[in-house]
Order: sequence, then C-alpha cells, then structure tokens
Amino acid sequence: MTSPLLDLPGAVAGDGIDAPVAAHYGSFNGEQRTLESGEGFVDLSHREVLRIEGPDRLSWLHNLTTQHFLDLAPGAWTQALVLSPQGHVEHAFEGYDDGSAFTAHTEPGAGAALVEWLERMKFMTRVELSLVPDLAVTWRAVTDQPAKYDLVPRDQLPAYAEAAGPACGLWAFEALRIARGEPRLGLDTDHRTIPNEVGWIGRAVHLDKGCYRGQETVARVHTLGRPPRRLTLLHLDGSENRLPAQGADVLLGDKVIGTVGSSARHHELGPIALALLKRNVTTDAELLVDGIAAAQEVVVDPEVGLHVRPLR
Repeated sequence: MTSPLLDLPGAVAGDGIDAPVAAHYGSFNGEQRTLESGEGFVDLSHREVLRIEGPDRLSWLHNLTTQHFLDLAPGAWTQALVLSPQGHVEHAFEGYDDGSAFTAHTEPGAGAALVEWLERMKFMTRVELSLVPDLAVTWRAVTDQPAKYDLVPRDQLPAYAEAAGPACGLWAFEALRIARGEPRLGLDTDHRTIPNEVGWIGRAVHLDKGCYRGQETVARVHTLGRPPRRLTLLHLDGSENRLPAQGADVLLGDKVIGTVGSSARHHELGPIALALLKRNVTTDAELLVDGIAAAQEVVVDPEVGLHVRPLR
C-alpha cells in the first residue's frame, strides 16, 4: 500500500519491496545526520501489522517462538523468531502487548504467511489473529534513548509527520541499520540462516526458556560455538560509483565464500554492506563482491556467534 507521505515535498519513492515508501526527501546524507541527532522519523508504513488477541496469546507465543513472552510487561517491545524444525529462521517480527492484545509488525509481504502459519498452530488455544492494514509503522529517533517504533492509524500519517518531523527516508534508515550490523530478514538472510549466524541470540532468541521448534539447533551451536557462517560488515571500495547487487557472490580470490545482502552509502563510513560469510574466512581477508573490493569489520564473533556491535 503506497504511503501518503510520498506526497511530501522532495519525496522520492524507494524500489523493490520498499517502493511504497520514500527512499529520501532530497538529502539522504543529511537525513542520516538528522536521525543520529535524535530528531526526525522514518516512514515504514509498508511493513505489515498483525494483532494477536485472546487470553492465551502470551503463553502461546512463548511456546511457539524463540522469545520469552510469559513475563512481558505491557508496552514493552520485543522481537521474536519462528524457526523451522532444523533451526532455520522462517519468520521475524517485533511488537508489544497492551494488556489485551499483542500487536506486531513484520517485513513487507510477509504478514499473510506469518498469520497463516500461526493459524495452523492454534489448535484449542484461545487466540485470534488478524492483519491490521489500517495501522502504519514509523520509526522515531529519540535523543539518548533507544529509537522507538510507533503504530499510527494510516489515515493519520500526514498529521503524525507534521508533529514528529522532519521526515527522513528509508535510505538513511537503512544506512544506519547496516552500520549497526542489524540484519533484515530476507535481505541479509536466506533459507539456511540460523539465529546464531546473524547476531539474534539474546535479542530475538531467549536462551533460558522452555522448548520451541528449532531450539535444539540453536542450543547446540550456542553451546559448542562455531556457527557455520557469520554476518559481517563490509567496507566497500569507494572508487566504484555503485553498490553491489543484493545476493551477489562474495569472493576470496576465485573462491565463493559468501553472499552480500543489504548495502548503502553511509554519511561517514562511505559505501557499506552486510554479508554472510563462511565462518572460517579470516576476519582480515580482503574480499571482492560484485567486482568491488571489500574489507571486513566483525559483526558476529565467528567462534561464539554473538553480536559484537551495539544494536539500536
């Protein structure tokens, strides 16, 4: 659903799955600085919102997902994953409970599949699920605090923008996300990704809870260490006036050792990207991605699989 904020002055639409929102409003470098200063907001209204109601909702989510939901305080945001029986990440969502319902958002185009899977898991549980297309997601920078998601009635987005502005585009948001080493499902992951490879242990995966689908893989890799791949931040050669294609091979010499995911132009770091690399690739190896030279900065420790850069 195309955002009404594309009518704001200077708005330029994104592309691919991010086409329904603005890539920038005239200066993506300036918009990065605005967000880093604790001001402005980002329109993420193309993300899909779902609501889970019913008295069993938190215990049900606790049993199905990687997160600990039993003691979730009203208004506290959390992130959770749905794994395959082999521990591969199938769904990711963030949300909060207001005391009567849990409301969450997920990647564009992923909401229906997530709701469909959850519906199959209801059995006799007292829960009700629905997509909520009338709610829009925004991300607001807050000085000296973690950034904040807001869920806004879609028809009130223009009024929200006037109050929360200035509006900053998705290119600015993505550049800062990539620099933090924060993966995005489907762009920086593939069908084989396990949480230990991309730094989701601790943030989206609670290690001290009961059994859930895929837990055995997560626990084994966490206990023994050495996940098969690791997320890394690539610093790209700035002399190339382009960014690598998402999904392009990462080469060490003539050997394929990984795949590139999201990329962006950071206002201080220059061109950067996230990539999934084989664990045994040395962290100081010079790489080539889509014909562009790249140096590594560690995001996920190759031995223990934990994130080593601060997330938002």
